[in-house]
Amino acid sequence: MTTINTTVMSLLDLAKRTDPNGKRTTSIVELLAQSNEMLADMVWREGNQDTGHRITVRTGLPSVTWRLLNQGVTPSKSTTAQIEEKTGILEAWSEVEEEVAKLGGDINANRLSEGMAFLEAMNQEMQQTLIYGNSGTAPEEFMGLAPRYATKSGATNGANVIDGGGTSTDNTSIWLVYWGENTVFGLVPKGSKAGIQHNDYGLQTVQGSTGLGTERMRAYQERWQWKAGIALKDWRYVVRIANIDVSNMVAQVSAADLLKLMATATHVPPTQGLGKPVFYMNRSVFAALDVQRFDAVQVGGGITYDNVDGKRVYSFRGIPIRIVDSILETEARVV
Repeated sequence: MTTINTTVMSLLDLAKRTDPNGKRTTSIVELLAQSNEMLADMVWREGNQDTGHRITVRTGLPSVTWRLLNQGVTPSKSTTAQIEEKTGILEAWSEVEEEVAKLGGDINANRLSEGMAFLEAMNQEMQQTLIYGNSGTAPEEFMGLAPRYATKSGATNGANVIDGGGTSTDNTSIWLVYWGENTVFGLVPKGSKAGIQHNDYGLQTVQGSTGLGTERMRAYQERWQWKAGIALKDWRYVVRIANIDVSNMVAQVSAADLLKLMATATHVPPTQGLGKPVFYMNRSVFAALDVQRFDAVQVGGGITYDNVDGKRVYSFRGIPIRIVDSILETEARVV
């Protein structure tokens, strides 16, 4: 029995990328491609540490006093605390065997076809980590949003978790995030470049695909690397609408009133002018919201379409709405 290779692109992989005329396809419909629009909205800045960023936040204000003439005032001061935010390294390697890459006469097209899949995989993994990453259980990751807003009770930021009413295990969430340097922003380590870095090492001698130490072959080798994290400077500017029951929402039976929940969320942050606010939801919630809009628009539901650079953008009370497929529909109830 022959084991099909799973780490190096094979003839079978290449055949699946060939049209009926035997030519390489110039593009592939990525069936696994997701819409993760949060990455485009994020404000990014360089951290002040090699592996992250140290933030100083104010935890208390000084006391002030009304005084009378000839009456002194006791000096006071504010209090601060420091938070350490960490970054992680997301990395992938690609190896395309030399003779496979030559088939069809277009080496670059064959390599690009494989490279596009790596870029999509990096995108999906980064977005998943931005929401659900947990450095407490997976030290190689950075801390995402969901573990920071994981409870309504017993935590100061529980006030920023709105209950959508779901009690089962098929729940999802809507996020309202105010991006900005004083609220929440993306991180790159000190001295690092933002975004995906690509290294093309060209034709290399690598170990054979069977894993035997004596086997060698020539392959085109590439590396993709993304160093990133997230910094929550002011927790008051992230709101999670949790416990949205997906099955009820899809059936529109005892479904969460998404418009009311989103309206409530806009009033949670202390000010509206700090940072750039954006709503994030997955595709199922977006569809249900559109259905609920039909009734609400008759009485002024506050949802409109705007054009940005020729692209239609869904918004609620002037706040853009984005689709993030990485937001799960299997979240446990947040209590």
